[in-house]
Amino acid sequence: MATVTGGQLDTTALEGQVRGELISPEDPGYDEARRVYNAMIDKRPALIVRACDVADVIAVVNFARETGALLAVRCGMHNPAGFSVVDDGIVLDLSLLKGIRVDPNEQLATVQGGCTFGDVDHATHAFGLATPGGVLSTTGMGLALGGGIGYLA
Repeated sequence: MATVTGGQLDTTALEGQVRGELISPEDPGYDEARRVYNAMIDKRPALIVRACDVADVIAVVNFARETGALLAVRCGMHNPAGFSVVDDGIVLDLSLLKGIRVDPNEQLATVQGGCTFGDVDHATHAFGLATPGGVLSTTGMGLALGGGIGYLA
């Protein structure tokens, strides 16, 4: 499948499938929405989708696959290399997906993709639990999947 560029991306079909906010380069909040923690990264996506539920995530991933658009997934925006944003593609912003379920008996937390270490720490501390990884509370939970050095390490 060929990759499409931002100018070739017709997002009309996506508009009827997503309840979250669709942000294009013409929208007033575009520059703020594309910004990441590392200010040296200055990529310009064709579309940013702020998913508000799992159905939005599914729709955006399917749309990117069907159209051949590049897709970056943003959780906490802290990746130093800027992998949470892409030029001429789609950024799937999970920052509104903050659901956390803590099972103190199993010592297990299930978190949605927009959660940060601060969100999870807040929810788990009530049960005497903590998550090893990261020292910045604004880092996304993707770090928990791939390592990281934190205070508990």
